[in-house]
Amino acid sequence: MNPAVVIVVAYLLGSIPFALIAGRLNGVDLRTVGSGNLGATNVFRTLGRTWGVGVMLLDIAKGTAAVLIAEALTSNPWPLVAGALAILGHVFPVWTGFRGGKGVATGAGALIGLVPVASGVLLIMWVVVVILTRYVSVASVAAALAAAPLAWAFGAPWPYVVFIALIGLFVIAKHRGNIRRLMNGTESRIQFGRKDAPGAT
Repeated sequence: MNPAVVIVVAYLLGSIPFALIAGRLNGVDLRTVGSGNLGATNVFRTLGRTWGVGVMLLDIAKGTAAVLIAEALTSNPWPLVAGALAILGHVFPVWTGFRGGKGVATGAGALIGLVPVASGVLLIMWVVVVILTRYVSVASVAAALAAAPLAWAFGAPWPYVVFIALIGLFVIAKHRGNIRRLMNGTESRIQFGRKDAPGAT
């Protein structure tokens, strides 16, 4: 029964739409403003830094929690499965018609549970790239590309490295639109220190 519990709990944890909840608390449906994406970046742009950081931390926490619960109840490969299902729950939440975020924060949370040291390095890299470029999408794609090599460098087992590489490819695929906008010069930057107006993309 434990694997079944892990499967259900991991997906349901991942599917908690913290971005949607934050928007509703502010009288906004984030599916209709900004990028329309139910992720922390759209919260940051639409509701401001405090709400954006709060949602990001909650999205990270649900990925980590899913992996830790699986580690407590089962053995390999179920923590990997739990991480994957938490990400899928975030991207395709049943509560919002399977329309969610891009899985970056929840994926980061899953990695914290699986490979904590490598995840710390990735987090630092992500923050540095965001500060230097002010493009969250650039930082997310860069982290997705670096995740598997860093996991391997810090001694993660090969099944973990392969799994993390697949997560990275999934995250990059979810950023296809961002990559096109970057190439066209139309991708929006994060503006530190102020609240972006609703409608930013």
